[in-house]
Formats: sequence, structure tokens, C-alpha cells
Amino acid sequence: MEKLIIDATLNTPSVILDPEKNLFQFTGESRPENVRNFYIPVLEWLENYTSEVASLDKENKSRVHEFHFNFEYFNSTSAKYILDLFKTLSNLHSEGINVLVYWHYEEDDEDVLEVGKEMSRMSRLNFDYIKTEV
Repeated sequence: MEKLIIDATLNTPSVILDPEKNLFQFTGESRPENVRNFYIPVLEWLENYTSEVASLDKENKSRVHEFHFNFEYFNSTSAKYILDLFKTLSNLHSEGINVLVYWHYEEDDEDVLEVGKEMSRMSRLNFDYIKTEV
């Protein structure tokens, strides 16, 4: 499957979805002018990846798919699409695929940590929380 790379802008996060390197990460701010146009291709890629991996990884239970989310900020419209990403990952996990989600937050940003906990609860997907020093 081809990788999906989106460079960060002032309003959009960097997105790296590279199955060959097993590198999946979202970094930066998410407040695009048109949130739907930004996230729909990412969700479509992830859904295609989910169907491909579900058939391949059932035999390889040891493979781990690590997804890193390191948002500095995201607006409420982005939050809806980010939750959709987590729900897709939750579906992959429920297929028996080993999915790990790492939610990065700055040590003095309790709001981002709380949002991560809420996203974890709503998506029914366990997160590992990584505190970064400022």
C-alpha cells in the first residue's frame, strides 16, 4: 500500500502514514479552513489500510501498528474527524490487530491530556500518554 504524506502548514498537521516503515504520526496544529477536505483523504487511506491489514495481519499477531498523535492544538471541528480516526483504529483493533495509540502532550498542558483521555473513552481504544518537556 502506498504511503500518505502531508506536510504541515500553519493550519494543518503533518501526517505521515507509511506502512513500509511502520510509521504513523500526526504532528502540529489542526485548524484547516476546510476540515472535511483535509481529513476525508486521511480517513479513506486509513480505511483502505484497515481492510488490507485485517486480511494480512491475522496470521502475524506479533506485528504492532503504532500511531502517534502529537497535536499542539486542534479546533472542535477537527476533533470530530480525529475521533473518526480513532474509531477506525478501534475497528482495526477489534479485528485482532495489534494497534497502539500514543497521545503526546506537553507537561504543562493538562487540557490536551484530558482531551486525549476523552478521545480514548469515546473510541473505546486504550491510549498510552507521553508527557513531553517544554
